[in-house]
Amino acid sequence: MNTTLLMIIKGLLTAAFVMAGTAKFIGVEMMVQAFDALGIGQWFRYATGVIEFGGAALLWIKGREAIGAGLLTCTMIGAVLSHVFILGPSAIPALILGVLAAYVLYAHRGQLSA
Repeated sequence: MNTTLLMIIKGLLTAAFVMAGTAKFIGVEMMVQAFDALGIGQWFRYATGVIEFGGAALLWIKGREAIGAGLLTCTMIGAVLSHVFILGPSAIPALILGVLAAYVLYAHRGQLSA
């Protein structure tokens, strides 16, 4: 794998998930409305923010990159499904982030057997 490309993708993922997690924690109206529409409760908004922050941090801890990328990939699978079946407009941003996170997971797949 190209190390430079991997670092750039990890940087982009970190920026995106720190911003998204921050929006969830501070209660940006769009996030509050989206989690209301899901019908699970606002606690899930906070839980998702914790997963996003934690996953982004784990991308930079040697030996834990696969865990972080796996958490973010799973989170984006949930986001895509939520957009397709409940929230609407576009699942494309979540899909792109999910594919990038899956690329990082693939790059660090050797950690999964350890």
